Amino acid sequence: MTDLPTSTASRLRSPSWRDSRLLVGVLLVLVSTVLGSVVVARADDRVPVYAAKGQVAPGQRLTEADLVRVDVLIGDGAAAYLPADRPVAHDTWSLRGLRPGELIPAAAVGGSDAVGVQQVALLVDATSASALSAGSVVDVYVNRPEPGTTVGLPTYAGPERALEAVSVVRVAGDEGVLGGSAETRAVHVMVPRESVRDLVADVDLGARITLVPVPGGVMAAAS
Repeated sequence: MTDLPTSTASRLRSPSWRDSRLLVGVLLVLVSTVLGSVVVARADDRVPVYAAKGQVAPGQRLTEADLVRVDVLIGDGAAAYLPADRPVAHDTWSLRGLRPGELIPAAAVGGSDAVGVQQVALLVDATSASALSAGSVVDVYVNRPEPGTTVGLPTYAGPERALEAVSVVRVAGDEGVLGGSAETRAVHVMVPRESVRDLVADVDLGARITLVPVPGGVMAAAS
C-alpha cells in the first residue's frame, strides 16, 4: 500500500515589531489619538460672544431678545467683542447699525450717555415711505418755503440735503396717517443729536421732507 503524502502544518508565528503592517497600524492609532486631542483642545478654546439676532439701528437699546449667543474660536481677539458669558447690562445701547448675524464689537455698544443719535418722526409722502422699512438707510432732503410766501400756498426754495445716511427704525402703517390724509406716512429716523434742533425747526416751518434711499441700504421686500 502506497503511503499518501501528508501536509505539514505551518507554525503560527507571533507578530514581530519588524512587521510593516503592525507598524502602520500603530502609527494610525497614534495619529488618530493626536488629532482627536487637538480637535478637543481647539473646541475648548471657543468663547461665547453676542451676535445681532436681527437688524439693529444706531441708538437702539439692546436686550436679550435682540441678541444671540455664538461660540467662536477667535483667540486673543475675543476681547474685542461683546461677551456672552454674562447677561447683557441694562444700559447697553448700539452706537452704530448692526447687520443680522454680525458679531457685536465691544466698541459698537455703550451707555445711553454715549449715544449720538435721537429718534425723530418725519411726515413724508406715502409712496416714498412704502419703499422703506426698519433698517433702511436714507438721505434726508428738506425743501423750505420761501419767506413771505402765501400761507397754504407756499413757494419752495428748492430741496437741500440736510442729513446723510441716517437709519430708519420704523415706518408707520395706517395708524400713522395724520390729519386724515392717506398721502402721508410718519417715518421714524435716527438723527444726530446736533442736527435735531435744525430739523425740528424745518418741520415747524412747513418744509417738505423727502427721504431718499442710499444705494445698498436695506429695503423692504417687494410684495
